[in-house]
Amino acid sequence: MEIFVGVLALLAVFIAFAAITVVRQGYMYTIERFGRYTHTASPGFNLIMPFVDRVGRKVNMMEQVLDIPGQEIITKDNAMVAVDGVVFFQVLDPAKAAYEVSDLITALLQLTTTNLRTVMGSMDLDELLSKRDEINARLLSVVDHATGPWGVKITRVEVKDIRPPADISNAMARQMKAEREKRANILEAEGSRASEILRAEGEKQGQILQAEGRREAAFRDAEAREREAEAEAKATQMVSEAIANGNAQAINYFVAQKYVEAVKDFANSSNAKTILFPVEATNLIGTLGGIGELAKDALAKK
Repeated sequence: MEIFVGVLALLAVFIAFAAITVVRQGYMYTIERFGRYTHTASPGFNLIMPFVDRVGRKVNMMEQVLDIPGQEIITKDNAMVAVDGVVFFQVLDPAKAAYEVSDLITALLQLTTTNLRTVMGSMDLDELLSKRDEINARLLSVVDHATGPWGVKITRVEVKDIRPPADISNAMARQMKAEREKRANILEAEGSRASEILRAEGEKQGQILQAEGRREAAFRDAEAREREAEAEAKATQMVSEAIANGNAQAINYFVAQKYVEAVKDFANSSNAKTILFPVEATNLIGTLGGIGELAKDALAKK
């Protein structure tokens, strides 16, 4: 009897342990009853019916990383490139991930590889190298839509590396060098052009200022000649009035003035070093006397 009780106790302990299922954090277990899915066990302590229920699949609910191995892709312009990438995904529905697809990891890998070839094969090489973000966005949209029935969310798709052939890389390097030299020549030409424009503007402003200076000088010269002419006219008028009033000495003054100016012009001439001309002392004295008489008359009238 004691043996039977002991066996029953051991059987009860075994049944109790069989009914207890502990799920690790970050995982969810599918529970099957006679091979049919019934429910999902959450992380922590769970009770199931022993010998009837069992754990079907242990599904990782954390975000996972799937590496896409390197592969060769022919672009739209028939360039062969080597590409590899990475996919980030997370299971949202453990029952679908366990029972809607046979091998989730293999299915995701094949689906991503196929769409990678489709998306990148429809683009030119220059687009592949310059529009990597667009490629990632298109892959994410396509793959995430396809994995929706599996209860999987694709959070991110990244193309890690795009390696064109060596000859294409060399050609691209030469093209980049040529483009840089072209931009340098353009910048140098633009700098020379700006320098010439500034120099021409400076010369223009200088010519304008010189023209304005010549104009001002001509205006001043004309004004001076006008004043000189006015003074000459006034002096002639005064001499004429003096002659009209019977003062004969005014004629002597006028003649003496012109005589002195003529002598001055001869003396300042650059073509003659020595000037000889007859000068009658009596005439010169008489002329100077006439000038003196005019001065005395003018002072007497004041």
